[in-house]
Amino acid sequence: MSRSPGLKMRNVVSFLAVFLTLNALAEGKLNKIEEDNWQELLTGEWMVEFFAPWCPACRGLQPTWEDFAGWSEDLDIGIGQVDVTTSPGLSGRFMVTALPTIFHVKDGVFRQYRGARDKDSFISFVEDKKWTGVEPISSWKSPDSLQMSLVSYFFKLSMVLRNVHTTLTEDYQMPYWVSYVAFAVATILLGGILGLILVCCIDCVYPPRRDDELHHHVQQATRADKKDSDAEEEDEVEELEGSQDEGEEDQDTQDENLSQDEGENSQDEGNSQDEASQNSQEEGSQDESENYRSENKSRRRRARKAD
Repeated sequence: MSRSPGLKMRNVVSFLAVFLTLNALAEGKLNKIEEDNWQELLTGEWMVEFFAPWCPACRGLQPTWEDFAGWSEDLDIGIGQVDVTTSPGLSGRFMVTALPTIFHVKDGVFRQYRGARDKDSFISFVEDKKWTGVEPISSWKSPDSLQMSLVSYFFKLSMVLRNVHTTLTEDYQMPYWVSYVAFAVATILLGGILGLILVCCIDCVYPPRRDDELHHHVQQATRADKKDSDAEEEDEVEELEGSQDEGEEDQDTQDENLSQDEGENSQDEGNSQDEASQNSQEEGSQDESENYRSENKSRRRRARKAD
């Protein structure tokens, strides 16, 4: 089977890129950054490119980056390159989501370069210290932090799983669903094992209570509940007695008020009777005086007639 011209051209370009990279590394101008020496970036000043051999944009930037590496001694900086296919942990540590990605590093402070990708722009960025106007990466996303170290391990694990999948499907010619089922079963088993380990650790730190201790605690709890119930019953009895006493006091006060009202009413009736008797006496005296006057008048008339 003959290969297509495009595939041949791609292989030639990849070979040239690898050859130029090895040539620059042989001259000692372009540093290859890997998992075991990436901490060299924490000291001094660096410009680092993250690339992949299969990336067309990375292959296009390769000659420019090599020319820029020739200025490393004049600019007194280190110029490095990270292959994410061989160092997946570094791509996770630096949170590389696009290729190529370029970082400027100054004494452990990381800044992402977002300018033009030509040699003069790179030189001006370092020589004129334009990196001072770029906001550095936050501390919680710093590559040397603990959380980013954990992220790098996850990236390594993903690359291992990808290689296993490639081996099963390409080398052993297994169907894709077999690989997916194998990963699912492995995930379930791993989850069960981790859960068992976690339970054992919890039992070691917080051992289970004995039956005697548990029974003792239950008895104490029941006694406490009984005491609380007895106290509640006593409180209820006291409340009932207090309510009865209050009812009796209210009844007494009502009786006293009624007796007072009756005394006042009888007194009012006596007063009204006295007033009526006085009025009747006054009316009787008036009638007597009127009768006496009328008798005097009649006597006078008789005496006049007799004369």
